[in-house]
Amino acid sequence: MKKRSLLGLAVALVFLPGIAQAQNNVVIFAAASLRNALDEIAATWSKETGKPAPKISYASSPALAKQMEQGAPTDMFISADLDWMDYVQGKNLLKNDTRFNLLGNTIVIVAPKDSTTANLAIKGDDLAKALAGGRLSMTNVEAVPAGKYGKAALEKLGAWSAVKDSIAQAENVRAALLLVARGEAPLGVVYSTDAASDPNVKIVATFPDDSHPPIIYPAALTRDSTNADAKAFLDFLRSAKARTSFEKQGFTVLVKPNSST
Repeated sequence: MKKRSLLGLAVALVFLPGIAQAQNNVVIFAAASLRNALDEIAATWSKETGKPAPKISYASSPALAKQMEQGAPTDMFISADLDWMDYVQGKNLLKNDTRFNLLGNTIVIVAPKDSTTANLAIKGDDLAKALAGGRLSMTNVEAVPAGKYGKAALEKLGAWSAVKDSIAQAENVRAALLLVARGEAPLGVVYSTDAASDPNVKIVATFPDDSHPPIIYPAALTRDSTNADAKAFLDFLRSAKARTSFEKQGFTVLVKPNSST
């Protein structure tokens, strides 16, 4: 009797409204630097459509790509660079015809808000001198987009050899930002949008656009997504309202707004 009662309870739970609704949420894997803008856009879309808000997992692009490769279920992937989107596409994990380049960004050097460092020179030994024996907070320079862009820029500006042994490598760009915001690192390399999201840091230098590959965030639906709302939300990312949210956070929007949204 007890087993029968537990079985009945389990069957009943499947049909509870909250659980049924949770199964309808769009699931998104997105680069950590998108958190503020994408959370706002998801809330706007949910309010306008009456649909449940998307469930968004934020992490570094390689971490998300590897999770997808291992079978983690998601409807959409938004990477912080082309390489990791190319990687999952090469694994046949995308609906290729849904892929497009959504956003651009810039990389900067930040310091704690009360730091005396300002208008920092980056070339040659200047950055190493400014560190004064401290650590330069960055994401993984071989795999995570922000770290890769930063390393490329430092190499182009002749600063990498002087600082390469002073790097504190974080899991993702928000973690790198946090090290600076807490004063645990005197300087850090992050996106300008991340710097704008945290009042405890200030921008002390901006990397020239020609010092690193273009920063591009591509978006696409995944091959196994069957949620009709996923396509609707992907389309909403092209809308004028989404553009406003992205631009408010400092992103450059690379697509024209949909005429219908």
